[in-house]
Amino acid sequence: MIGQLLRDTSTMTRRNILRMSRRPEIVVFSLISPVMFVLLFNYVFGGSLNIPGSKYINFLIPGILIQTALFGGSNTAVGLAEDLAGGAIDRFRSLPMIPAAVLTGRTLADAARSVITTTVIFAIGFILGFRTPNGLGWFFASFAVVLVFTWAMTWPFAYMGLKIKSVEGVQAASFIPAFPLTFAASTFAPVENMPRWLQVFAENQPVTQAVDTIRAMTQGGDIAGPLFRTVLWSVGIVVVFGFLAVREYRRV
Repeated sequence: MIGQLLRDTSTMTRRNILRMSRRPEIVVFSLISPVMFVLLFNYVFGGSLNIPGSKYINFLIPGILIQTALFGGSNTAVGLAEDLAGGAIDRFRSLPMIPAAVLTGRTLADAARSVITTTVIFAIGFILGFRTPNGLGWFFASFAVVLVFTWAMTWPFAYMGLKIKSVEGVQAASFIPAFPLTFAASTFAPVENMPRWLQVFAENQPVTQAVDTIRAMTQGGDIAGPLFRTVLWSVGIVVVFGFLAVREYRRV
């Protein structure tokens, strides 16, 4: 059972990566947005926000990485909606394939694409003055956290794509969870600057935990606490939405 799951997952991951390689515009446009956010937030808001003991670019890059992970989940939803509309899901269901493998292959392929976006964001950050005084070891650890969190966040969007089914509907709906989770967090500004009622939400949601983990790994500070909560959130998201997505896949 596990062996077949791994084989099927490998096949589906390879299939989705090949599809993306034949549509390079997906990768190109997925890079443009985070680069624009880095430039705009650094030069438009960077001078207005005071980050004690650090430059704003050091504060900003971890937030952009997690924002990109969250917004990139819409590609998972759209891809599955396209497979539904094109009849690919019907063909997969007719094959002797474990249902979870279809979804795991899709989410892993999208997470693999994030290696490129994460590398580019870090590169732009270094050009603009981003530095990692905590050392290379923690820098690479932060890279791994981004990839794990990205993969976890593809699962809610996988469920959304299967549930809504329409490509147009998925494109519109994907921004509904992405925006509040991104902006009501420590992504671009300290949580302490927010109203108290909003701080309660911002301090305890997964985006803040992931951003704080990457900041601690690259800039210094408490790593264990936010890392533990990020792992906990990631596991919980995969378990809950993985179950919901597989169940929905069996129904479509």
